[in-house]
Amino acid sequence: MWAEACEVLDRADRLHRQFFRPSVLQARRPAWVPPIDIYETPDEFKIMVALPGVEPEHISVSLEEGHLIVGGRRYLPVDAGAEIQRLEIPYGRFERSIELPEGHFKLSAHEFLNGCLLISLRKIG
Repeated sequence: MWAEACEVLDRADRLHRQFFRPSVLQARRPAWVPPIDIYETPDEFKIMVALPGVEPEHISVSLEEGHLIVGGRRYLPVDAGAEIQRLEIPYGRFERSIELPEGHFKLSAHEFLNGCLLISLRKIG
């Protein structure tokens, strides 16, 4: 039964990657890309990343060459004896690369609220 569940997960992962291709292909390919909202104030950018079901300790945030990179992993919360009936929520490694406008930014804060990661980037000079 466990082997069948793993086979179903592999098949679901292949189908999911077929329909939800990441925007940037890298050596460590993400399985899915989370949606975002971006808000701008005179002093900062606020980026909301939808990550329901992802534990905060499984998320990384970095600034790299004019991009904000949010990555991590959502694990499948299934008991070993559970029979999977349907998989619609993406699981596995995720990554979102957000191109920033010209200028200098500093990661000033990030917090996890109601399944979303809120990132604040302060504008510098």
